[in-house]
Order: sequence, then structure tokens, then C-alpha cells
Amino acid sequence: MGLSYNRVVARLVASACLALVALVAACGGPRTAPTGTLDRYASALKAKNYDAAYDLMSSAFRAQVGKDEFVRMMRDNPREVSDTASRLTGKKSRVEVTAELTYGLGDTLHLVHESGGWRIAENPLTFYDQGTPRDALRSFLRAYRLERWDVMLRFVPKSYAALMNVDKMKMQFTGERKQEMAQLMNMLEANIDEPIDEQGNDARMRFGAGFEVKFVREEGRWRLRDLD
Repeated sequence: MGLSYNRVVARLVASACLALVALVAACGGPRTAPTGTLDRYASALKAKNYDAAYDLMSSAFRAQVGKDEFVRMMRDNPREVSDTASRLTGKKSRVEVTAELTYGLGDTLHLVHESGGWRIAENPLTFYDQGTPRDALRSFLRAYRLERWDVMLRFVPKSYAALMNVDKMKMQFTGERKQEMAQLMNMLEANIDEPIDEQGNDARMRFGAGFEVKFVREEGRWRLRDLD
């Protein structure tokens, strides 16, 4: 199966943590302090109490991002915020004693202990990271699950710019090939941890029975050049 895309928007909408937080979980047994912080974070998001959510961020994060910017980004991305809150209140996975959570598509979330409580120590304002090939693949899959066809254009190499737009991207995944593309995306998600061979500005990941996804780095951001 081949897939062609289009060009990328010049900047990210927000950063991996909040979308990553969306899949956080902790194993059975007594609830830990980090897990309690995430529960309060999810409750604040559900209630649209972004002031309370901001108060759960670490001092280092608050020094870089003001409350007004934080609140604005939350309000500008309601679908991602809702998805995050829903997943955080679902079944939990495991919590490391170091307060590093591993969840979802191999994502991690770090917390720090400050002033007698746990704080989220990463930027929650980038929902779709493109820092590495695997980050780009996770973000692309996340955008697909949330039907953010506009965001998916960010992962399209410049060479395909004239071939794609939001409507064409949507039709590629919801049109006549909808079932075929859904199977491909499910296969990619199931093989998200496969090794990625990175060489300079190119990378590739083999998955399934003879399938391969190719990446290209342009302007410092990884994009998906081809899905087979």
C-alpha cells in the first residue's frame, strides 16, 4: 500500500506531553503520589479549570510558559484536551519508582517532587512532536485517531506540497480506501516499537510482512515520506 502526503505547516500546534499524558496509566495496587497528581490534572481538564491544571506544572515549566499562554493553548485545542482527560481517567498502566511513566505508544512522562508534592515536569503544549522519526510516527497516528486531517498535513514532505490539502488528506483516509488505510494504521500502531534505521536526514522502519515506513527530516522536523 502506498501513501503520498503534502507539505507541513511551519510550526507545531503544541508539545507531546499533553497528548502523551492522554495514555498514562499505573498498575494495580495502592495509588501513588504521581498517579494522584495525574488524576487531579485530568479532573482539572474535564472541568476546564486550566488554572488548577497549570498549578500542577513544575516551577521550571511555569518559568518558561506563563499561565495565560497555557490557558490559551488549552482552549485552542479542545479535542486534544478532552482526549487527554478521558484517557487519563481510564485504565492505568505502570508507574516507575522514579516517577517516569511509560504508556501508550512507548511514550514517557516525567514528574518531579517539589514543595511536598508531585509536579509534571514536561511541556504539555506540544501535542504533535516531530523531534525524532518515532515521535513523528506517534504524532501522525495520534492525529489520525483524532481525525485531525489538518495536523496530518504537517507530516507531509515538501515535495508533495502540490498534491495534498486537508480535503484530500481526509478523503485518503475516509474515502474508498478507508478500510485498507485503517488496517495499515492499526498495523503501524501495533509495530510502533520496531527498530528505526536512521541515516542523516533519512530513516526507515520495517514492519509487518514486508511493509516499510520511510521518513525524511526537513527544517529540523521529521516527516513521513512513504507508507507501504
